[in-house]
Parts: sequence; C-alpha cells; structure tokens
Amino acid sequence: MSAADPWPWGDPGPAAPDPSGEDRAALARACARLFTHDDGRRLLRHLRALTVERHLGPEASDAALRHLEGQRALVAHLDRLIAEGRGSSSP
Repeated sequence: MSAADPWPWGDPGPAAPDPSGEDRAALARACARLFTHDDGRRLLRHLRALTVERHLGPEASDAALRHLEGQRALVAHLDRLIAEGRGSSSP
C-alpha cells in the first residue's frame, strides 16, 4: 500500500466487459433457468435478505456501507439478468 495506491489489495485492473448481444441473451436465459426452480428461488431470497433487506445503523463505517452496496449491486444485476432471460423488464 502506497500513497499512489491506497488500497491494500493493489490495482484491480480493468473491469471485465459486460457481455453484449447474443452472449448477454444466452447469459440472461441461463440465469433465468437457474433461478426458476425451488432451490434457485430459495437462494435468491437468501441473497436478498442478506443484502437488499438488510439495513445498517448510523454507526456503520463507510467501508461497511460500500461493501453492502456492492453486494446489493450484484443482487440487482442478477435480478436484471433474470428479468431479461424471462423476457420482461422487471424482476
């Protein structure tokens, strides 16, 4: 960790590109299939309970808030993929 690189884990490098077109459609359909069955729905409910439905108190650190927001963003991304895979615009 240095002044130029304040994060202890170093530079994460460039973000992976978001799949587009046919790759994205195939990914969305696969995601929709995964979360259609009972086990998938149970897992998604669990992830939402841990993230979207979780609220931190006023004593929460900036790092804790950022971490939770990152987790929420991942669950929201899964919801969007599921909706796309099912051919709708909402989860």
